[in-house]
Amino acid sequence: MNTQIEVKEYDLFLGGKFVRTNDIREIKNPFNGETIARVSFADRKMYEQAVGFAHSAFEKTRKLPTYAREKILHNIADYMEEHLEEISLTLACEAAKPISQARAETGRCIHTFRVAAEESKRMIGEVIPLDCTEIAKNHTGFTRRFPIGVVAGITPFNFPLNLASHKVGPAIAAGNPIILKPSSATPVSALWIARAAYESGLPEGGLQVLPADPDNTEPMISDERVKYITFTGSASVGWALKNRSGKKRIALELGGNAGVIIDKDANIDYAAERCFPGAFAYAGQICISIQRIFIHNDVYDRFTEKFVNLVREKGAPGHPLDPGVIMSSMINEKEARRVEAWVEEAEAQGAVALCRGKRHGSVMEPVVLANTTPDMKVCSEEIFGPVAILDRFSNFDEAAAKVNNSRYGLQAGVFTNSLDNAMKAYEEIETGAVIINDIPTFRIDHMPYGGVKDSGLGREGLKYAIEEMTETKLMVLNRIEGN
Repeated sequence: MNTQIEVKEYDLFLGGKFVRTNDIREIKNPFNGETIARVSFADRKMYEQAVGFAHSAFEKTRKLPTYAREKILHNIADYMEEHLEEISLTLACEAAKPISQARAETGRCIHTFRVAAEESKRMIGEVIPLDCTEIAKNHTGFTRRFPIGVVAGITPFNFPLNLASHKVGPAIAAGNPIILKPSSATPVSALWIARAAYESGLPEGGLQVLPADPDNTEPMISDERVKYITFTGSASVGWALKNRSGKKRIALELGGNAGVIIDKDANIDYAAERCFPGAFAYAGQICISIQRIFIHNDVYDRFTEKFVNLVREKGAPGHPLDPGVIMSSMINEKEARRVEAWVEEAEAQGAVALCRGKRHGSVMEPVVLANTTPDMKVCSEEIFGPVAILDRFSNFDEAAAKVNNSRYGLQAGVFTNSLDNAMKAYEEIETGAVIINDIPTFRIDHMPYGGVKDSGLGREGLKYAIEEMTETKLMVLNRIEGN
């Protein structure tokens, strides 16, 4: 297995040009610390320039005809497809993402841009008869959606390619320019999108990608010319950002501590086989990764034995370029230490480890805990690591209540053969989506995606993001009789 990739330098993308700065930082593989790229980082002045470039670009992007926006998006997808393997290798190494999952993410990114291209043709309006009252005789209303203006996108480390495409794709489809701030830990993937956009025919300033420290990005938060902020990240940062954003429209996707219910009539083998990657793929660093599993008393022992055996047999961490690996290291040693500390705290409070991995630097082996209580951090907070909690229930109402006993509400999963319980879950569980007979980690990129409570507000998914990045505008036509 060749675990080396060529170390390249990546310039930031500002005003339609690739710019090298004096602040060049090494991006390292979290698994082994090897340098995989050198990236130019932006200062505050560059973000001020970026807002100006984007504001000027809006005069061009908002007037792009539908066929031009569609072609640009397909061109971006084509470029990414041509470089799929190189992008995937870089993504695997910069994010410590197993190569099979990195290739899947690159494929999703390409699909996301293609769906955005199709959705650019579907920004339809409606005709509204207004003559329901005498004073509106001969009046008819027409609506269309218009681009909102400059968009600011902020993305996290865990899906640095596809989550960036979920902000860039709908912005271009809607006719908006976008400034993208990728995670400082994984900026290279977003710069691949910049390369694709450079070759696509997008007007200068239509997309800008500027890796930076958070303090330097303030202009895109405070400048009134920025009309919309789309953020994916932690709840604490997201809600603080909302408080600072003033009159701007904002979308927040803030993660959660996803719960899944295993009902007494569920297919136990299938449920266990799905829950294993749902909890431990990419070391649990997925906002809809399974954290809490609630199992009916009648099938608790069967499910637990099957699930724990799968974790022991297949859960060993390894190098991200090893094709057989499901999880590698966490993004850094600090996060691995935090997860280890939460597990140790839970054990000190009475939790029992059914499978107890160790930590080696940034690598955290899988952990399965039982006998927890809802107030433990491993249950109440987003652990964002390779830890799964097993709990019991005696009836479905109790299970739904346990899922809802959380300040988060992104997605939930329910394995059941009862239509009544499936509908009850849909109606009673407080999440943005309920996935029946599959894991809450399930996501297809054009479906509406987002949460309630501390999991955020607004929805991604191309059609739904485009709606949030546009304004409905009404024209009223008075047909004057006799003219």
